[in-house]
Parts: sequence; structure tokens; C-alpha cells
Amino acid sequence: MIIIKSKREIDLMREPCKVTSEIFRDLEELIRPGISTKDIDKFVEETYLKHNMTPTFKGYGGFPAAACVSVNEEIIHGIPSETRILKEGDIVSVDIGGTYHGYNSDAARTFPVGTISAEDQRLIDVTRQSFFEGIKYAMEGYRIHDIGHGVQVYAEKNGMGVIRDYTGHGTGTKLHEDPLIPNYGRPGTGAKIKRNMTLAVEPMLALGTYECRTLGNNWTVVTLDGKKSAHYENTILVTDGEPEILTL
Repeated sequence: MIIIKSKREIDLMREPCKVTSEIFRDLEELIRPGISTKDIDKFVEETYLKHNMTPTFKGYGGFPAAACVSVNEEIIHGIPSETRILKEGDIVSVDIGGTYHGYNSDAARTFPVGTISAEDQRLIDVTRQSFFEGIKYAMEGYRIHDIGHGVQVYAEKNGMGVIRDYTGHGTGTKLHEDPLIPNYGRPGTGAKIKRNMTLAVEPMLALGTYECRTLGNNWTVVTLDGKKSAHYENTILVTDGEPEILTL
């Protein structure tokens, strides 16, 4: 069931979304060669707690950390570790969310670690822009698969693989609500988009194949061919005009 949010609910969601956007701003300075993925996780958790919020991901479905920190070929659900040290030329995707009075934020970014290749920077840039191409359709009068179609057309035009096994989704009192929002699809299909829906739109693209597999830890998803992947996500609000990006 798709939940249409009230003004009160939207106002509550704005709080963790604001803190989430601030965390990403600060991570731009924190992420550099020599830090561990656990350092990122620790910063995320401490920041949410400082704002009297709960890191949504910690314990969610048994996930052991506040942040999913995925490096290079890892698409999503990377488990932070003190022994996983970032090095020059890596790219690292950080997926986080905070919970405030029962309402959630959900967003992700991919960061360069030091100086990266032009190819990897293009992957990050195309992934980010594919989000904006998709949300052009996150308005009343369109359907959910119009968003995914917008992502897919732009990504594939730029030579990227569109991950198909994982999707965006609604979000609110539950981290994952209806509807599912694939990053591909046939335009004009899917649920009708209505004002005051809150959606987590999250393109996941790869330099090679869209096929993927899950590692033995039962969490971390990697590209099947070992090529790098990027992730860009925001929680958005459907309005009576263009969507509002709550985590930007």
C-alpha cells in the first residue's frame, strides 16, 4: 500500500533528511586515502546520535552498522571494517538514513578517494545525473516506471549498466515502503504518482554488466564482472509541481 503523507509527517521527515544532507557535506572532507570504512560508519552514527536521531540502518534486518560503505565493485550493503582502508583511486558509496520520531530519511552518494581516473569520475557523474533525469517524472500525471525509464535511457545512452536486482522505494515510518521504483522500465506503467508521496529514488550504475552477486557475508552485493559501481540516492517529496529533494 502506498502511503500519502500528511503535512505533519512531511515536516517530521524533513528533520532526518536535513541531517543526512549535512553528513554528506562533511563526508566530502572526511573521505581520503588512509581512513577505514569503519571511520565513515563511526562518523555517521555519532552525528545522528548527536542530533537525537537513530541511525536507521543499524540493526535493520540484522545489518551491523549505521552506514553501508561499499568500495569499487561493491554496489550496496558494504559492511564497514577497521581493516578496510581506502586508498588513492578508490571510489566509495555511502548509503545512510536517520530516524526521527519514527520517520526516516534514506540517501546515498559515491565519493572519490583522492585522485581517481576519468572513467571512474564519469561513472559517478552519470549516476548522479541519471537521478535528476529520473525525477523529471516524479510529478502528478506520471507513473512510477516513468522515473525508472528516465534513469535507464540516460544511463544506457552513456554506456552504463543499470543494476536491475535492487530498486528505489517509498519511505516514511518504514525504511522501505511501497512502491518499488526500478531504475529501468516501460514508460506509462506502474502506480500513479500522487502529491505527498515520499520516495527514495536511487540509481545504481556500473561500468560493465548490470549482473551482480552477493558475497558470503550475505549482505554485500558486487558486480559480477568486478567492474566499479556507483550509487546516488535522495528522499524526495512529490509536490504540485517539481519534486522537492529533501536530502539535498
